[in-house]
Amino acid sequence: MAKDGTNRGGRRPGAGRKKKSAIEKIEAGEAVSLILPEPADLVGVETPPVKEYLKAHQKCGIDLCAEEVFEDTWNWLAARGCEKLVSQNLVEQYAMSVARYIQCETAISDYGFLAKHPTTGAAMQSPYVAMSQNYIKQANQLWYQIMQVVKDNCTEAWSGQTPQDNMMELLLRKKG
Repeated sequence: MAKDGTNRGGRRPGAGRKKKSAIEKIEAGEAVSLILPEPADLVGVETPPVKEYLKAHQKCGIDLCAEEVFEDTWNWLAARGCEKLVSQNLVEQYAMSVARYIQCETAISDYGFLAKHPTTGAAMQSPYVAMSQNYIKQANQLWYQIMQVVKDNCTEAWSGQTPQDNMMELLLRKKG
């Protein structure tokens, strides 16, 4: 501790070797101790019921695809045995962010990248562009959180598409 009472030096955050995922530990022959939460008393359903706000009617007339994204993500997690480890609320937030991103991209396709400034009448960037960038950033951050849980706890090797990969497919389906 310095004379002024502050702590200085020491280990820096993020320094050092990165943690290995569970599958990497198994492949290397190391012991893996998974600390799983106690399972809750759940009703025997494949996917939990989708909340109403994920299915809400949209003013613009297009269907909000949040329900489809939620179900795809939940089924993907269930196939890897991680659906009990990821909060349903986190998956809902991810689904809504992806749906709003797709909605903004559809608006950009309909109205273009430019808009008229409300006071000067000059050309300006469409507000949908900035909203789209914010929603995709939010969706990516939420996906990284979900994926980290899967990496740390999935004990079987897997490959193939993820729900994150399906986002572009959903976007293209909405435009057509």
